[in-house]
Amino acid sequence: MTTAASHRGAPTKSIDVGGTAFAYRDLGPRNGTPVIFLNHLAAVLDNWDPRVVDGIASQRRVITFDNRGVGASAGRTPSSIAEMANDTVAFIRALRLDKVDLLGFSMGGFVAQVIAAEHPALVRKVILAGTGPAGGKGIDRVTRLTLLDMVRGAATFRDAKYYLFFTDSANSRSAARAFLDRLKERQENRDKAISVAAFRAHLKAIHGWGVQQPTDLSRIPQAVFVANGDHDRMVPSENSTDLARRLPNAQLTIYPDAGHGGIFQHHTSFVPEALDFLAAA
Repeated sequence: MTTAASHRGAPTKSIDVGGTAFAYRDLGPRNGTPVIFLNHLAAVLDNWDPRVVDGIASQRRVITFDNRGVGASAGRTPSSIAEMANDTVAFIRALRLDKVDLLGFSMGGFVAQVIAAEHPALVRKVILAGTGPAGGKGIDRVTRLTLLDMVRGAATFRDAKYYLFFTDSANSRSAARAFLDRLKERQENRDKAISVAAFRAHLKAIHGWGVQQPTDLSRIPQAVFVANGDHDRMVPSENSTDLARRLPNAQLTIYPDAGHGGIFQHHTSFVPEALDFLAAA
C-alpha cells in the first residue's frame, strides 16, 4: 500500500494534536519505519527540496509537517527548541506511530537532537543536515546573517536562500537557481507563507539554542548520519564535525563547494547515502 507518489501531488492533510490542527503531507511506501522531516528557519511544507523528499520517499514513508503556528498549522509558534521538540513528539503520537526515523535540517536538526536524547525509544535513526549542537560556533549569529541576506536578496530580486544556502562559486550559484526552481514545481494546494510572528519566534528559538550551554551528546544512542556543505555560513561546517565527534554512533559526510544547503545542492549523492544509512542493520 502506498500514499501519494510525489511531493508535487501529495495532499495536505490535517490532524488534531492536543486541540491544535497540524498540517502535514504523507507519501511513499507504508512498510518500514517512517521518516519524519523537521524543517528549517521560516520554512513551510513547500520549502523542502522535491528531489530530497521524493528520493527518500522512493523507498521510505516520508512525513513532512508544519510545526505549531507555521504555515497551515494553527496555534502560536514556540520560541524555544525544547517546545518545538515537544510539539513534534505530540504530532508523532497523534499519528499513532511508535517508532520513527528523523531527518532534521538546520533548525530541524536542533529539534531532532532533543527528541533523540529525550525519547530514545521513539527514535530509531537520525539524519542531521546543516545543523549543529547547542552552543555551537556561530549559531548565535544566525539572526544577523539571515536579516542581512534577506536585505541582499530584496536588493537583487532573489530569494534569500540563494545567498544563505549556497556558496558564491559559479557551480554553487547554478545549483541555487536549480533548487529555487524546484521549490516552485508544486503548483496546486501550496502551503501558506510563514507569518512575521512565527518567523520572530523561530529566530528567538535559534538564538536560544546558540547561546545554550553544550549538552551531553553521548545521551543520543541512535545511529546518526551527519551531513553538510564544506562552506556553511549559517551553521558553520565545523559544527557538523563537532557533532560527529561527540555523538557515540555517527558517520559524517561533508559535500564540496557547498553551503548550508549542501544536501540540496548534492541531492544526487545525499539521497542514496541517506537511503543506505536508513536501510543498514
